[in-house]
Amino acid sequence: MLKNLLTTTLMLGLALSTHAQTKKSYTIGLVAKSQGNPVFQAARVGAVDAAKELGKKYDINIKIDWRTPNEEDAQKQAEAIEQLVLAGADGIAVSCSDANKLTDAINSAVKNGVPVATFDSDAPASKRFVTYGVDDIKCGEQVMEELAKVMGGKGVIAILAGNQNAPNLQKRVQGVKNAAKKYPGITIRDTYYHKETPQDAAAKVEQVMQANPDITGWAMIGGWPLFTDNALKWQAGTIKCVSVDALPAELAYLKSGHVQILLAQQVYEWGYRSTEHLINKIHLKKNPENVKDVSPLIPVTKENVDAFAKNWEKWLPK
Repeated sequence: MLKNLLTTTLMLGLALSTHAQTKKSYTIGLVAKSQGNPVFQAARVGAVDAAKELGKKYDINIKIDWRTPNEEDAQKQAEAIEQLVLAGADGIAVSCSDANKLTDAINSAVKNGVPVATFDSDAPASKRFVTYGVDDIKCGEQVMEELAKVMGGKGVIAILAGNQNAPNLQKRVQGVKNAAKKYPGITIRDTYYHKETPQDAAAKVEQVMQANPDITGWAMIGGWPLFTDNALKWQAGTIKCVSVDALPAELAYLKSGHVQILLAQQVYEWGYRSTEHLINKIHLKKNPENVKDVSPLIPVTKENVDAFAKNWEKWLPK
């Protein structure tokens, strides 16, 4: 009897070992814009969570290979895509800092049999099979609509716009301008671009306000200056501000009354949904229903800020 039990245990162990060895394995490359930005840290957590959950669901191994430059650099992103292809990645998800510089790298990956998804910022002329993120034109329009509401439909506004070469930001600026046409009482002073660091953004806001003290509203299509303390020098409520994103540091500006509304992108889902799309394609041989998988913005105000803040306990790496 003992001999039979030992034989059964041995056979079971061998079977489990064989199953582990024969289990299908996939590597997904994740190339975000920059290491330090919390939105991309959240996307990485989302991708890792998707890898665990989908791996369990389909009885496969999924590894996330994070190849994001320390600071925003489209050339380094292109090199990361090439390296992932050479390393044998099964699929790649990328947030494009500059569509022009990344289109060739994406097309080359696809030509070599590696499907590519984009998230947050697209390369629309490339052969990527899906893009996940906000509709950038509508995002800009929503920023302007909310700002017009809190300004009572009149005043002078400035647009804070980040990297001039990022296609997603160009579209958001266009969206702000489109929506502003509905409000004859609102004048756009100008669109202000800057290097996408909190310090550069905060310095740009201060410089613009000193040169244009009549500005009464800011349409921020990204929340860069709000990652620093005391970036908005005006007395709370005197100048209205609506911004995209609702990261932990930004929430303080809502609570203080310096910002009236934050429009949160679903940054955790950037990683989760991109991984899901890639696994659907490479494992299930299933394409998305649409090339554009649109993610709605979530309005965050003083009323729901505390509830929204709890998301970051899950979204940021421990």
